[in-house]
Amino acid sequence: MPSNVKEKLAAANAVVPRLQPSEVQSMLNREDVLILDVRDGPEVEASAKIKGAVNVSRGMLEFRADPESPYHDPAFRKDKTVVIYCASGGRSALAVQTLKSLGYTNVAHLDGGLKSWTEQGRPVSQETP
Repeated sequence: MPSNVKEKLAAANAVVPRLQPSEVQSMLNREDVLILDVRDGPEVEASAKIKGAVNVSRGMLEFRADPESPYHDPAFRKDKTVVIYCASGGRSALAVQTLKSLGYTNVAHLDGGLKSWTEQGRPVSQETP
């Protein structure tokens, strides 16, 4: 069992599926895909996000993803592919594990997060959360 954040991230990264920015870009605008930004609201407001992404901070993820929760977000459906990203990939790896523990089966994260996305010149939006 991991005893610190570094170990927890290493354990998550060892088992969490990663997608490259080119793979994620090809999934944009698909009805069967949810692109999920797990950064905090102020972080999103200070930068940008992938166009069409739903922003749910990692701290609220379980509440938004669980259909039994009064805070459930209908964008979350277990029959969708969920692609998660954060700033650089740490929180999104942990978020993948969280969704898998809630019964989501087709979940991956953007390798390198929004940082790798923007470094490759991929499109972002200034939409607010």
